[in-house]
Amino acid sequence: MVLKLKDAYGLWQAYLPHFPKGNRYTLGSRIDDVFLNAIEFCFLASYSREAEKIALLDRCIARVDLLKLLLALAWDIKAMDSKKYAHLSEYIAEIGRI
Repeated sequence: MVLKLKDAYGLWQAYLPHFPKGNRYTLGSRIDDVFLNAIEFCFLASYSREAEKIALLDRCIARVDLLKLLLALAWDIKAMDSKKYAHLSEYIAEIGRI
């Protein structure tokens, strides 16, 4: 799961410079933070004991769900075009299934 998140983040980093300047430092920055938090929680869960792992995975899942919402918001306000949104959403949906 960490590798899938890493790949999705790499894709996000390619899309971020194309965000409108007005949204890049607000919504774009927030999406970036949520991506990094999800990667961090997932990574920490992979090295944790089972009791801690469940709590960390719950936090990771919550971040991935928030990420879906923020990406949909970016698409709704036209900060991200449909093709980029669809491509990134495929990665996020696959992460959600894992």
